[in-house]
Formats: sequence, C-alpha cells, structure tokens
Amino acid sequence: MRLDDLRESSNIEDRRGGFGRPVIWGGGGLGVVGLLLALLLGVNPGQLLSGDGSDSQAPATAPATAPGAGASDPLLHFSAKIVGSTEDVWRQIFAERGQAYQPPIFVPYTGETETGCGEGASAMGPFYCPNDRRVYIDLDFYRELRERFGAPGDFAQAYVIAHEVGHHVQNLLGEMNDDAAFAGAERGANGVSVRRELQADCYAGVWANRADKTEHILETGDVEQGLAAARAVGDDTLQRQTEGRVVPDAFTHGTSAQRVRWFERGLDQGTIEACDTFHARVL
Repeated sequence: MRLDDLRESSNIEDRRGGFGRPVIWGGGGLGVVGLLLALLLGVNPGQLLSGDGSDSQAPATAPATAPGAGASDPLLHFSAKIVGSTEDVWRQIFAERGQAYQPPIFVPYTGETETGCGEGASAMGPFYCPNDRRVYIDLDFYRELRERFGAPGDFAQAYVIAHEVGHHVQNLLGEMNDDAAFAGAERGANGVSVRRELQADCYAGVWANRADKTEHILETGDVEQGLAAARAVGDDTLQRQTEGRVVPDAFTHGTSAQRVRWFERGLDQGTIEACDTFHARVL
C-alpha cells in the first residue's frame, strides 16, 4: 500500500499495557477463540460483549492530550493512517448525502479492556462497540491474521480496520438495529448477523475504492491481500478448521465466497447503495 499521503487520525486511545485504562494519543470481531465461541453460540462477537448490540447513542469524545506510551510503534502509526483515511472517505460520502460524519475512536489495547459493551478481550479479535462508538483491537491480531489465517500484508490489516469502521457507519445510518425487519431470520445463513457483517465487508470495499481514487493507495497485490483476508474469515472456512464440518444454521458472518463477493462489490462500485445486504435476495 502507498501510505505516504495518508494523514494519521487524532481519534486514538492507546490502552496498550495500561490494564484497560486509556493512555490518550493525540498524534494524528475476529480472533480464533472468539470466532469459535461465536460460531458455537450463533452470535457475533459484538453481541457477546453487549448482550444485544443495542446503541445507546453515547457520543464518542475525541482524545485531546499528548502522545502516550508506545506512540512510536509502526503498527500504531499504520493503524492511525488507515483510520485517518476512513475518516476522510466517510466524511466525504456523508457530505454527499447532506449528513455530517462523526468518526469513531480507535482503541488499541493489550489483553483485555473495559468497553461500553462490557469486558473486551483480545481472544475475541477486533470489534466495534456501538454503545461507546469505539473500534477495539489488540494489535497482535495483525500477527494472527498473517500466521494463523494466512492473510499477510498491509492491505489485509487495513481491511480489518475498514470492516470495523463499516460497523460504525451502520450505527450512524441506523442499520445496526434492523433486527425487527427480519424477526423470522435472526440467525443462520440468511440472518441479520450475516447481512450486517457482509454489509460491513462491502463498506470496507467502498472505503478502498474512494481512498484509491483520491490518494492512490493500492499497489499490485493489495486487492488480493484484502480478498485473502475476507476469504480466511468466512464462517464455512472457520467451521471446517475448528469443527471439521460446516453448519449454516450457526453462521454469523457469511461464507468465504460471500465475504469476498460483498467486499468486491463495494470496491467496484464505491457507493453505500451498492451495499444493501438487508434487502438482497441472494447474499
């Protein structure tokens, strides 16, 4: 990826090594255990934290103090640039719709941390909490993505961040609470959770489309990295790896093929309208 022209977000709370207490940095849901637990329970990691994924509409407050411990970490600077790019892209898209974009706070942490949705743990992988409008990630997940999921590269990491920011976009657009419209299909292969996750994949593609048009971030092989990451975290792929069989009724995120398809759809079309998974007949 070409990152030179990307600015670093200032909406960062660095909680690493702070036992869940935020260290503010003002410089600019997919772990193996958590995924297995989600697959067994038939829910998404965010629901394991909050209970119902409800949104209290609590506003995110942007950090405003000096850099904290670990601010020189290359992974943190990389993440801050991707977050900053998502802010610029979604701010423009929302402006085109006559709306104001309010960015989430990005929270890197180590091990476990308190969130507005309950106790968060690195075993659950990256996740978004709608109650406090924060994206949480233990940066060690990047290593796990590379070594355990077989999805190396900067763009694979960027895809993970963009997917979680996609959930924030859903929250702002009121798409986090569409469960009532699908009361008869709340779980399983065509359920609300799968549709919500596939839409976040599509929104990640929308970000990549717009960011490449304005900042030319994509290089040869980058898209393949993103597709590899989407493919690696499909429900069917993970179920084969952890249980040795595929159980569609327990799907929470969609199959590998579906995740790739919706990411590509967002990447190709670059619009919110392209990502209406909630009314799609075929996922």
